[in-house]
Parts: sequence; C-alpha cells; structure tokens
Amino acid sequence: MHFPVRKGLFSRTTGVLKAVDGVSFNISPGETLGLVGESGCGKSTLGRCIVRLLEPTDGRIRLMGHDITHRSQWRMRRLRHHVQMVFQDPEDSLNPRMDVRHLLMEPLLIQKIGSRQTRRKRVEVLLDLVGLPQSAGTKFPHEFSGGQRQRIGIARALATGPKLLILDEPVSSLDVSVQSQMINLLLMLQKELDLSYIFISHDLSVVKHVCDRVAVMYLGKIVEGGPAHLVYHNPLHDYTRALVSSIPIPDPGERRHVPILPGDVPSPVDPPDCSAFGRRVNHPYLESTYGLDLTPVEIEPGHWVAPDPCAVSLQDLSKVGIDIFKELK
Repeated sequence: MHFPVRKGLFSRTTGVLKAVDGVSFNISPGETLGLVGESGCGKSTLGRCIVRLLEPTDGRIRLMGHDITHRSQWRMRRLRHHVQMVFQDPEDSLNPRMDVRHLLMEPLLIQKIGSRQTRRKRVEVLLDLVGLPQSAGTKFPHEFSGGQRQRIGIARALATGPKLLILDEPVSSLDVSVQSQMINLLLMLQKELDLSYIFISHDLSVVKHVCDRVAVMYLGKIVEGGPAHLVYHNPLHDYTRALVSSIPIPDPGERRHVPILPGDVPSPVDPPDCSAFGRRVNHPYLESTYGLDLTPVEIEPGHWVAPDPCAVSLQDLSKVGIDIFKELK
C-alpha cells in the first residue's frame, strides 16, 4: 500500500510513502494471527487494506478463495459480510445519533439480511453474546463506558455472521481490568462462533496470550513470523528480541537487561535500498545488504525471518544455506 506524497501549489507528486510493502501471509479458519510492531509500521493500514477500506496499490487479497483486491464496492457487498473490523476507538466508530438497536441493525439492513422481526431477534442475540442487557438497545453510545462501547462495536461486527475479524488494537484504549474482560470475551466468541482473528496490537503481552501465530512488522515489512511460542521464546531477529524484552514483568524485585535500539526508524517516504534495521543501528554489515533480497525464509519449521545479517546471526542464516556473508564471520 503506497501513498503518493504531494507538495507545492499544483500538488505534484514528489515521492511515495510505502506504508505496506511486500507483506505476505495467510490465516486459517479458527486461527488468531497477531500483527505487532512500533507505531507507524503499517499494521492498521494493512488491516484496512484487507477489508478494502483502502484500495491496495499492488498485490492480491484472497478471501475464502475469491480475489477481492480490486473488486468494485457493489461486487464486494456479497463477500463483505464475511470479513469485518473492530476499531481501536469505539467512541469514534459508533454513530452518536443512533441508538444501539439501530447501530446493530444497520449492517443487516445494508446486506438485506432477514425480515424486520428476524433483525430484531438478531439484535437481542448479539447483545446477549457480548454480555449487554436487552435494555441497552434503547440507549445511545455516550451513555456507556469505554468497555461497553467496545462490546457494542464487537456486536456490530458480528451482526452479519463474519468468518474473519480484523481487531485493530481493540483493548489499547481500555483500562487494564477491562482489557482482561474484553480478551476473555473475544476468546469465548472465537470458540463459540469458529472465528478467525487478525489481532493488531503493540502490546506484546496481550498478543502472546491470545494469538496462535505472530508476525512482526518493521517499516511496512514482516521481518519475523511463526507460532507465538517460538517467536516469544526464541526470537531470531534483533528487532523482535527488543520488542519481547520490553514486555513488563510483574515482579518489582526482578532486574533484567533491556536492549535499547539506537537511532530512529527510517522514513517510509524514502526507505533505504539496504537493511532498514541496519541503517537504524548503523550496523557494520550494512554495506553488504544493498540489493539483498530480504524476503523472509524458513529457519525452522513454521518459523520465518528476514535473512538480514544486520539483525540475524550468521549461524542462524547458515541453517538454510545462506552463506554469502561467510567472509564476514
């Protein structure tokens, strides 16, 4: 997903912001994939591309065997009820002029699902699913707490019976005590409704708890991915190690060394032709990465990492026969 950068009186295109570049993954029924990374790495943009809120610049998006990359909005309508999105800020995503009953009924009206009676019944079922009383249907979003509004957002996303939910930091704006309730609700709904989740978050402790697989994004690219237990207990990329080590430990008496990444993330408007991570940390192998293909490779079964000598040990790279840096050992 590339955005043109325009400047000047005539809004001439002076560059391209590469928000998402060369990302590839799949997700199975009933699976939860976590997308993690620093703010601005492209996680939310990727989620919006999948639900077609943004028109992708290139590549393919396949949903249940159908290519939806450049389908018109009219042709997307039949498939749109299979994939829905839950946004980070429930207050901004809910129409303040509509009561909860009409908020939950609106997706059914747009998709022309059911009769008036069945839609009303569906609203009652949705409120019960997310743990809200039936009386909530007559109230407006401003009458609820943040956690309750997020429950309404989840209920609205479930209205059409989707198979895939894009969860864009669904608990980051909530209190810690409410976060645990929301996570338990999401896990319960996934089990009951056989849902697939793409869980976007910068909170690695939450992702570790709810996700089956994890993909780590850096500057619009996936640099490491695999089963959650492998990524967390045996991170291969230095950026992943820094993220994992930053997870707080609930023990004030324990001391540990947390590596601090120097420098700043390179601009996505003009990304380097070499290792972006190596440029950030000024790695001595940086010159050797110019023109190098950093597409993730499988180091061990199910565990993929970008073959970047500035971030991955040469010993790990040698496991898959990558020995072009042998002279640098």
